[in-house]
Amino acid sequence: MTDKLIIFDTTLRDGEQSPGASMTREEKVRIARQLERLKVDVIEAGFAASSNGDFEAVQAIAAAVKDSTVCSLSRANDRDISRAAEALKGASRARIHTFIATSPLHMEKKLRMSPDQVFEQAKLSVRFARNLVEDVEFSPEDGYRSDVDFLCRVIEATIAEGATTINVPDTVGYAIPELYGSFIKTLRERIPNSDKAIWSVHCHNDLGMAVANSLAGVKIGGARQVECTINGLGERAGNCSLEEIVMAVKTRKDYFGLEMGIDTQHILAASRMVSQTTGFVVQPNKAVVGANAFAHASGIHQDGVLKARDTYEIMRAEDVGWTANKIVLGKLSGRNAFKQRLIELGVELESEADINTAFARFKELADRKSDIFDEDILALVSDESVTHDNEQYGFVSLSQQSETGERPHASIVFTVAGKEFTGTSDGNGPVDASLKAIESHVKSGAEMVLYSVNAISGSTESQGEVTVRLQSSGRVVNGVGADPDIVVASAKAYLSALNKLHSKAEKVPAQGWVNP
Repeated sequence: MTDKLIIFDTTLRDGEQSPGASMTREEKVRIARQLERLKVDVIEAGFAASSNGDFEAVQAIAAAVKDSTVCSLSRANDRDISRAAEALKGASRARIHTFIATSPLHMEKKLRMSPDQVFEQAKLSVRFARNLVEDVEFSPEDGYRSDVDFLCRVIEATIAEGATTINVPDTVGYAIPELYGSFIKTLRERIPNSDKAIWSVHCHNDLGMAVANSLAGVKIGGARQVECTINGLGERAGNCSLEEIVMAVKTRKDYFGLEMGIDTQHILAASRMVSQTTGFVVQPNKAVVGANAFAHASGIHQDGVLKARDTYEIMRAEDVGWTANKIVLGKLSGRNAFKQRLIELGVELESEADINTAFARFKELADRKSDIFDEDILALVSDESVTHDNEQYGFVSLSQQSETGERPHASIVFTVAGKEFTGTSDGNGPVDASLKAIESHVKSGAEMVLYSVNAISGSTESQGEVTVRLQSSGRVVNGVGADPDIVVASAKAYLSALNKLHSKAEKVPAQGWVNP
């Protein structure tokens, strides 16, 4: 019988720790449903104890997802674990993932705890969690840089207390594939009860080797769970990329000999949804999901592919969802056809009112451009004005004048807490003028650290997707806006970012520690 590789997705938890990648509860639920459609085994929905917002998101995902295990991260203390268990009450299958640092550096500098104290805390936390749920995962944070003897002692004790999965993270991306794989193998061979738990790998991409390290942990080390994120999203250089892990194991089944439950045809849809929700654009040469992943420019390559696809293609574009990326709907299309396409894209709106609002915006867009792509639909339903009726700021209308030799001027109408206001300003360009017009009234004082524009499809009538990243009082947020008019898209993105800055839901850093 072929072994199964468990895919553990942490896009909604570790992925969200990318500066500016924070997501609303509605956005998280939408992505979780897409992950369930992808048939991800475990969805790490968040860190329930970090904020009320994260608690509510984990709770909502636990209620919405039926086929995948829903997991919440928690530090190794009773408060965090209790909070995680409470958030997961509605889940069909629940997992608590508790962690504590075990490397000498982290224990001394961050936790300020002795190894014996960490050992006891790890043991007690797993015992406590095991009394609340059947499925408990334990992670020794910075495990790869930990003393092997001490790590073996901690892991043996946590398995004895009931940990069903042991995850060995390369928290800072320090590992080298062969060494990391051997490290996992050594732990499994030295720990007497290692066969009582599933072993997992969680690698970061600081040296660009997260996928390679994870695969080495599987092949050399014998791990049977990989923790990863869509598009490799995550703090610093990111996490191990789900799509790359999955397609590597599938394409090279001759080498790995492992089965997975993943429905790969939904990979591209998941990638696009995460990209458009967070504003983190996928680079064109990104493996599997990049726009150029299956493009052949070389004449020799093109000739070979025309004669036989497998001359230069090791996997089929169709297998990861690259077919049927164009929607054949237009301004005469009906509501049911639109609704069906949303279902095919893995989008479930909360109510009929949301569907009606989205459909009205679709009809409006169809009047403005002839071809509607799936990316347009995803951008449309991700728009703040479609999915959120209680946001602080909302876009109404914009007018701007630009003339060669003259300074551009913009006037924008927007809502603040439901009341309409008009802001006017000039600027160095139409976008600058429009955003200054918003600031003339809002006076947020936020610093813009990123402004980027991405054409959703390849023509001049394409919608422009704008990402605005703002920083204020140590908080970093992303706002995303889409519209055929790039100036309007910019204003929408700016207001979206202001909405997120306005949210008071502060998070406790996942790597922090609170004494129990």
